[in-house]
Amino acid sequence: MNTVLNHPTADFWWQRTDLHYADNGDLTLAGHSLQMLATAHGTPSFFYNGDRVLAKLHTLLGALSATGLRHRVFYAMKANRFTPLLSMMRNSGLCGIDACSPAEVQHALACGFREEDISFTATSVSNEDLDILARLPAVLINCDSISTIRRLGQRCPGRRIGLRVNPGKGVGYGNNQLLQYSGRKTTKFGIYREHFAEACAEAQQHGMTIERIHFHVGIGYLAPQLPLWDEIVGDCTWFVDQLETVRSVNIGGGLGLPHVLTDSPLDLQHWSDILKKHFAPRNLEVCVEPGDFLVKDSGVLVLQVNTVERKQQVDFIGVNGGFNLALEPAFYRLPCEPTPCRLRPGATGKVTIAGNINEALDIWAEEVELPPMEEGDYLVFLNAGGYASAMSSNHCMRGQFYERLLFTADTSR
Repeated sequence: MNTVLNHPTADFWWQRTDLHYADNGDLTLAGHSLQMLATAHGTPSFFYNGDRVLAKLHTLLGALSATGLRHRVFYAMKANRFTPLLSMMRNSGLCGIDACSPAEVQHALACGFREEDISFTATSVSNEDLDILARLPAVLINCDSISTIRRLGQRCPGRRIGLRVNPGKGVGYGNNQLLQYSGRKTTKFGIYREHFAEACAEAQQHGMTIERIHFHVGIGYLAPQLPLWDEIVGDCTWFVDQLETVRSVNIGGGLGLPHVLTDSPLDLQHWSDILKKHFAPRNLEVCVEPGDFLVKDSGVLVLQVNTVERKQQVDFIGVNGGFNLALEPAFYRLPCEPTPCRLRPGATGKVTIAGNINEALDIWAEEVELPPMEEGDYLVFLNAGGYASAMSSNHCMRGQFYERLLFTADTSR
């Protein structure tokens, strides 16, 4: 049965202080009308709330501080590499950078981060990659294969390194296998237990000291996945305990956030208690590499409706952007939350939202409830701050978009 919206008091599960409908029915982010921003700048457009990113950084650091453990945060810049966003993080002094390619390292340096503020963890690393890293001696390198250890050792004998390990278990949003980096299926990531001694021997042969153990087992885990994550962290302490030289453990990223009403948010208190339980007795520094957790729900994508049409029994809404701008709904089957820039009173109805890419999978959402929409309206897609613009492509030559970092005190368009 359809419901009737009587804005501006219509209730949506995702509304919060910095993202809500104003009394005039306009959706606002950081105090800015997204309707006005879209009109001024056109679409497709990404808008990010810088204040929320910094607030979430403070929240995460607070949870880590409560453990009493030494700790560092490295922002996973593959989630969003927008230069103003990175510069803001650098100026805050709250975090370093998690990079997974030499180009990301160089981009981080260009944004003001120091070499020693950059943690590098990559896979299938080429000789050309290693040649660049060899010229950056303070970058913290975590090797995920014996081949990388050997070839880095040939270039940088005596370098202090970390090892990325694979515990053979994974965890991610909704137990989605597409979001797990390790598990029952053998993956390309990290060094398994049965190869760990060989990896250590290879490092020793080149006079390299293994100071860090790194693991990253999945993306987007929430409160229901914490018991399994606790088990995985416990398994990873085996690697730590094999070496007297280990001084820190990097638990990777993967901290999630709600995508739908029924999602239970990540319990940071429980999460940090798990870290304290496993690592306080070992007197280790704990490093974490959040991406989505910091930026995903801080950003939105605004598109314009160009088609409202019924095809057989389905009501379609066509918009001027597709999966090439934010591929997670199509590729990783992550839920997509669309909502109008401006609410109209009236009955909601089930619609399917289609993008403008000539591919069958270019569907944003199927059978979702939306208030009345007309051609020319603007539609907002939430949780677009991470793994959207950074993974965009020019497929069908429709890859153009605008980006802007917003702050609450900034009242200009």
